[in-house]
Amino acid sequence: MSMLRPTYNMISPIFRLPVFMYMLKCIIGFSLCYLLFIYFPQHQFYWSMISVLLVISPEEDSSHRLAFDRMKANVLGSMVGIAIFFTHLPTLFGMCLGVVITIAIGTSLRLTNATRSALASLVIVLMHEQQESSWNIAVERMLCVLAGCFIAISVTYVVSFVSQRFGSAKPV
Repeated sequence: MSMLRPTYNMISPIFRLPVFMYMLKCIIGFSLCYLLFIYFPQHQFYWSMISVLLVISPEEDSSHRLAFDRMKANVLGSMVGIAIFFTHLPTLFGMCLGVVITIAIGTSLRLTNATRSALASLVIVLMHEQQESSWNIAVERMLCVLAGCFIAISVTYVVSFVSQRFGSAKPV
């Protein structure tokens, strides 16, 4: 019975500065992408909301490097997705080929820890409804993913700068 009740030891990690800073970065980045989604409903900025959360990193020591690697991985996955889109291969075969190419290039670029972000971007760009299988939709999805990446890396740097400049906190 006592295992079901939250204790201070279970809740206290939430209030530690690194966790709070990670939450703050996610909320700011997600909110900015949501504003794009609301103000430009004719575009697919819901992909930016997903992308921003994939790029922002909770890791304290390497958040800049990992966030930047995830951004590069998203760019990689988007570019491979666009390239595969233009081959007009059957959907399953094209996606499987895209997965293989994305993992191979990601590994050669030493983005192994960020490969999942690349694969998510690949799928975002390649997924389409049969009636909407046009190149401009794939390009728009890629641009929305990249917008989310740009917002994520910007938020990461700004929050880290403010944290270092105005607080005694470690950079997050």
